[in-house]
Amino acid sequence: MNKHIQLILIVLAILQVKHFLCDFVLQRPYQFLNKGIYGHPGGLIHAGLHSISSMVAFLVIRPSVMLGAAIVAGEFAAHYHIDWLKEQTVRRQQWVFPQSEFWWTFGADQVLHQFTYLAIAAALAIGTGL
Repeated sequence: MNKHIQLILIVLAILQVKHFLCDFVLQRPYQFLNKGIYGHPGGLIHAGLHSISSMVAFLVIRPSVMLGAAIVAGEFAAHYHIDWLKEQTVRRQQWVFPQSEFWWTFGADQVLHQFTYLAIAAALAIGTGL
């Protein structure tokens, strides 16, 4: 396998583990109970934890400072708004845990985060000339 492909796959694996840790292991009620309130510190902390933790991938593919800052800022904005939109949707529709619509919305939220990680991997590859 090509070394560049290996690096991209390692970056994607790091981002997957990071996502699991930040969304499921480290997320506290203060974060998940307040992500639907625009500008609330709970949602900002959650998105910040995600964006800062993604910098671990920079140990594998080292971006310039400008590219790294753009990736961190972009992920922060994307993660924050994806979560906020999911929360707004389930709250306004009053969809709850056992309903199919809740799970569809949760799944859409998760796939949008995964697309964000693909974009990060692509930006690292393109930005570093891989």
